[in-house]
Amino acid sequence: MAAVSTTTTARPVGVNDYRPALINVGVIVWLASELMFFSGLFATYLTLRAATPVWPPFHDKVDIPTVGVATIVLVVSSGTMQLSVRHLQRGSLAGFRAWLVMTWALGSIFEGMQVVDYMTRNFPIGQSAYSGAFYVLTGIHFMHVAGGLLAMVFMFFRSLNPHRRFGGHRSLPHVEVLSYYWHFVDVVWIGLYAMIFLLPSTK
Repeated sequence: MAAVSTTTTARPVGVNDYRPALINVGVIVWLASELMFFSGLFATYLTLRAATPVWPPFHDKVDIPTVGVATIVLVVSSGTMQLSVRHLQRGSLAGFRAWLVMTWALGSIFEGMQVVDYMTRNFPIGQSAYSGAFYVLTGIHFMHVAGGLLAMVFMFFRSLNPHRRFGGHRSLPHVEVLSYYWHFVDVVWIGLYAMIFLLPSTK
């Protein structure tokens, strides 16, 4: 009886099987620079706070409950963004689009609530060091969130292009880096909310 050969041919492993996409690496490096940028802003705020006897001055008030709801909305949007990535990984374009639209809607609600918050403030940007720091920090974050919303719109319409196969190794890294960015702005806002709204005032 002839012996049955059990030898299998190993598939050669290419470098690309283990090397991350260059866009992922580039965006991670860029987000690291953004982290240093926001760290400088955080340090500026805390320095002004430490150097001012009464913080906030002029009895400026912030609406903690309303901004807390906006914070929850933004945190939930981070979860919906991750769900959109998961659906794209599984090849479900419909699921990807649905969760991406949900993420965009939650982010837009957050931006709308921040605009309302600005309109109800009882202090202008130039009133004190506190007011200047408040509007600069939250305003820069507002612009970062707006940039993420624009990127979602671009990614959504790109997925609708019938002449371009969306998903797989070409499109997935772009969606992944968008999720990195969105998670980043969420984490930054949590830090801002804790620092500006939750730290007790000094008298």
